[in-house]
Amino acid sequence: MSIETLNLIEVLINGLMSGVMYALVALGFVLIFKSSGIFNYAQGVMALFAAMTLVGLQTGQVPFAHLLNAVTGMHVTHFGWNMPSGLAILLTLVVMVGLAFLVERLVLKHLVNQEPIILFMATIGLAFFLEGFGDLMWTAEIKQLDVGLPGGLSEWFEGASMALADPEAGYWGMYVDKLDVTAAVVAALLVISLTLFSQYTRAGRALRAVADDHQAALSVGISLRFIWVMVWSIAGLVALVAGIMWGSKTGVQTSLSLIALKALPVLMLGGFTSIPGAIVGGLIIGAGEKLFEYFVTSDAFHGVTGFNIDATENWFAYVLALLFLVFRPQGLFGDRIIERV
Repeated sequence: MSIETLNLIEVLINGLMSGVMYALVALGFVLIFKSSGIFNYAQGVMALFAAMTLVGLQTGQVPFAHLLNAVTGMHVTHFGWNMPSGLAILLTLVVMVGLAFLVERLVLKHLVNQEPIILFMATIGLAFFLEGFGDLMWTAEIKQLDVGLPGGLSEWFEGASMALADPEAGYWGMYVDKLDVTAAVVAALLVISLTLFSQYTRAGRALRAVADDHQAALSVGISLRFIWVMVWSIAGLVALVAGIMWGSKTGVQTSLSLIALKALPVLMLGGFTSIPGAIVGGLIIGAGEKLFEYFVTSDAFHGVTGFNIDATENWFAYVLALLFLVFRPQGLFGDRIIERV
């Protein structure tokens, strides 16, 4: 196999891996929108808050240390111990479930039957509050997240790709990050688990009933408040998983919340109400932006057009999403929009 073909396959594989990372964030949007019709602008900040909490618990950081020191005159920053990663992840999940209860009790409870734009604005306020609260609680410093996930070059991909090339070509093999492979496996397990949960459990069926018709679900005794707490808790779990993967890859910093912006084109392609659609949309966006950049930055493209186009990953996904909005606004797997006039 030629080196050019192997390079193209490497770009495609890395694009698919990036798409899985985008899809992890998009899943949280889909879960909340499907059950309540709320577009949760705070999903990216929830991933940031979960990652910050996890690092803080792992390293034994004192919450609100700067505030406590300013009020009491002390100079305490850490408890002096490190928490095992498994226990820290479990406690962070408890925090995210507690956050779901607070969101339902303090925000959603008072906005039942309000217009979607009001609920959307409420999630914008929640996003800014969570980001500021997280900075106050754990500080805004860049933190390194390490939960023991494998990272670096995947020797399997490198060896397998070298075996496909001509031995005399001097091909060094594909570079595929182990962390991306782990994220792909975790995302697949998460999607399978959520699909089985929604299809074969009583709570999952109640969730689908609320998604279809709030009033009909209430009339048969389904608690809307319980469903909201449950779905925001699951979204918190998804945010935690996304925060772990992205935090391990790029570090825990304020810009981590911006991953929500890359999830928007994924939702437009896959559909706002489809869990499998979030995965498929993520794969299309991830592979598409990598392949597009690979081709338009190639020497052959420059020779034909005379143009030099760089940084296409910053805008390709949004252009593709715009095309879908024009020709298929519900996305590939979303429910068809039907309005009676």
